Amino acid sequence: MASLVFGFGTSHGPLLTIDPEIWGRSRTADMMEIPRIHFRGNTYSYDELLALRGAANFTEQNTLATRRAAFADCQRALDGLATRIREARLDAMIIIGDDHYEYFRRDIQPPFAVYCGDSLVNCGFDPEARTDLPGAVCEILAASCPPQDEAYPIASELALEIITQGIRDGFDVTSSEVQPVDPEGLRGIGHAVGFIVRRLLNDRPMALVPVLMNTYFEPNQPPVRRCFEFGRSMGRAVKTWKKDARVAVAGSGGLTHFAIDEALDRRLLRALQERDLDTLLSVPENVLQAGTSEYKNWIAALGVLWETDLEMNLIDYVPCYRSEAGTGAGMGFATWTPGGHHA
Repeated sequence: MASLVFGFGTSHGPLLTIDPEIWGRSRTADMMEIPRIHFRGNTYSYDELLALRGAANFTEQNTLATRRAAFADCQRALDGLATRIREARLDAMIIIGDDHYEYFRRDIQPPFAVYCGDSLVNCGFDPEARTDLPGAVCEILAASCPPQDEAYPIASELALEIITQGIRDGFDVTSSEVQPVDPEGLRGIGHAVGFIVRRLLNDRPMALVPVLMNTYFEPNQPPVRRCFEFGRSMGRAVKTWKKDARVAVAGSGGLTHFAIDEALDRRLLRALQERDLDTLLSVPENVLQAGTSEYKNWIAALGVLWETDLEMNLIDYVPCYRSEAGTGAGMGFATWTPGGHHA
């Protein structure tokens, strides 16, 4: 029988990829491309957020030296996480992420979807052929897309167990067996999965089960309790998979962004570590919006592991600031292992 032997959570944001010297250029997105920035249950323009938080409060966090140090800390954490994944000797990995109009589009956006085909193509990206895109965008895409199309193996039997168990448990799970196609070709699976495969699995993944939860887009975002319970359903599905396999689960994304809230990050990371479900479920839905909604992917991963003895160990938490208004991303990296100890 299959067994859950490992879990991890990781941020997947662009500041993990692009040179710290150009982090400040992302401020343009905060000012121009994001009309309202979510922060502590309200939304603000960039100028309103700057006035609320005060530029002087984030002067030190936005020096080039501070950014370089934060970037280096994140790379050390990712390298350590990659090593621990290799040491776990995994046969299959469930990756819980959210879709940003990469796989699904406006024609359909299911709350819970599981890919169950035999293989999944991560579409290639050639930055030299896309001179129409800004350099930072090319770096971001290259972090989650291989140089050419790559077909990843899928643990389709486990995926079907997750779908079947989810339906049995009252979840209307969307089953996706064939990748959607646009006029220009296949749609890739998106950065929530692609970043993990490229950066942590070195483009050589074990069998995967991509699970996409719509944490991001209104009006059908599943609430945090529903995400946790879906995680528990997936954990039950692993137990019913009649294969001798070592299985891991990953929560992809987060932490607070686009406005960093260090207090919230530290409170929720502590709650995840202590299995403090009351705290996790008490966060208002209007706080878990935009990028911060990706906490739900971590909470669902905790749900998968709820009936195991695996305990969370925080590798690092690194707030990566990119503007004087406190925008950027709180980066988190953690494992779930027996006793919470790293091998």
